[in-house]
Amino acid sequence: MKLLITRRLPDAVLDVARARFDVTLRDQTDPLSPEELRAALRDYDLVLPTLGDRFQADVFADVPQPRAKILANFGVGYNHIDAAAARAHGVAVTNTPGAVTDATADIAMTLILMTARRAGEGERLLRAGKWHGWGPIQMLGLHVTGRKVGIIGMGRIGKAIARRCHHGFGMEVVFHNRSTVADAGVPARQLPLDQVLAADIVVVAVPGGAETHHLVNAEMLKHMRRDAIFINISRGDVVDEAALVAALQAGQIAGAGLDVYEFEPKVHPGLIAMENVTLLPHLGTAALEVRAAMGMMALDNAIACAEGRALPNPVA
Repeated sequence: MKLLITRRLPDAVLDVARARFDVTLRDQTDPLSPEELRAALRDYDLVLPTLGDRFQADVFADVPQPRAKILANFGVGYNHIDAAAARAHGVAVTNTPGAVTDATADIAMTLILMTARRAGEGERLLRAGKWHGWGPIQMLGLHVTGRKVGIIGMGRIGKAIARRCHHGFGMEVVFHNRSTVADAGVPARQLPLDQVLAADIVVVAVPGGAETHHLVNAEMLKHMRRDAIFINISRGDVVDEAALVAALQAGQIAGAGLDVYEFEPKVHPGLIAMENVTLLPHLGTAALEVRAAMGMMALDNAIACAEGRALPNPVA
């Protein structure tokens, strides 16, 4: 069976894939073009896509009888795939939950610490030769121990962030979630979104998609404290990026740390220009063992489909 892999994956994953399928590796970093999206459905039995490969309703409409039987997505987020349209055309959609949880939570903590303690700004100062020695009031930042963290989205990743904040830094945890969470894993209070936004540190960890598009907008940002920092490790378009830039420029909030962007890989020039913003190039799962585990999980889904077995990780 013919398998299309839309980005280069770790060698161990590719070796397993090639041992099982006739593999076409698209060795590029940009998302599939409109023509490539349609060819993927038309010319392959199985497709292993990832972030940015926009299999939307119009693509399925142009290929009403696809050869492909599965989109075995590499990644837990699948808002780039119209799962309902895929199902309507007989194409299964799977993802890779679990494998990404701890690595993504670690990046959230990295952004919290870098932004609160002005680490990026400090490194830029030093590399530019502008550091003239230690001083008692130099580059004073936010002390995170004992602070209140507000987590928006208390799924696997949100709970992993909460554990790190509570056990590692003694933080008080409050959170907002669309459904009731019976057990957050640590002492925590579930609150309305506006109250969670009033925390010292706000972290967004919700899935992407139409329901969460611009969940954090200008009106919501008004609930944040002037000395608070905002962190996004979910999907870029969960945040109205222009509104975030405006809030930062107006001093409405103290700083922000981002690993994802609304128009990725483009980054708002207003964000780049500000010293109180930490910007990472979507490093959430960027560790070899994590990416290999994600690839193996995606392959497990593709193999199950090829063998007619129940899929390990079908999306809802």
